[in-house]
Order: sequence, then structure tokens, then C-alpha cells
Amino acid sequence: MAMSDGETTVSELKVIIKEFCDERDWEQFHNSKDLAIGIVTEGSELLELFRFKDEAQVREMMSGDKRSEVEDELSDAFYFILRFAQMNGIDLSSALERKIRKNSEKYPVEKARGDNRKYDEY
Repeated sequence: MAMSDGETTVSELKVIIKEFCDERDWEQFHNSKDLAIGIVTEGSELLELFRFKDEAQVREMMSGDKRSEVEDELSDAFYFILRFAQMNGIDLSSALERKIRKNSEKYPVEKARGDNRKYDEY
């Protein structure tokens, strides 16, 4: 099964995750709390790969042999995000669209462009 971002929908990914979990009878372990813990745990494992690396080391890591480890940890976090959304009936595309609208109000272009401060620091 060869997939790519340009050809696979979020809905299709949720089905793949559901089938994978159903085959293993994992639904009993996938409550909201444990899936949220999984998101954070896998995000932390991704972050750990970058700890104590300077910008040059990060560039090297992202273009070298360590890239596959980064992809694995990112995919693990994405798996838990998809599973959380699938188990809780969350439409990720509409949730993201709604959040971007909110952030557009918090971070108007005329204030936020080129500025990394938080919205309440303007």
C-alpha cells in the first residue's frame, strides 16, 4: 500500500487506523485520556531527537540517516491524533479550519507578520 499526502484523504487515514486497531482488538485501550497521553508521549519522543542539537545538527539530521527516526516519531504522534479524532467523531479538517479562523483574529497580519510574540503581548 503506497500512500502520499497528495492522494490520501484524512478520512481514508482514519479508516486505515480503525481497521488496524480493530484487527488487534485495541478499542478497549483507546479511551480519550489514554489517546491524549499517547499524543503527548509520542510528541515528547519526537522532541527528544532534537534535544541539545544546534541548527546545523538539526539540518544534518533532517537530511541524513536520522530523518527516518524523525518520520517514525512524527507518524506515531499523527497515529494517536487520527485515532483520537476517529474514536471521538472529530472532523479534523473542519476543526483545523475553525482554529485557523480563530487564530486569524488573534494574530492579524498587520500585527503578527514577522513577529513571534503571543497575541496578548502586542
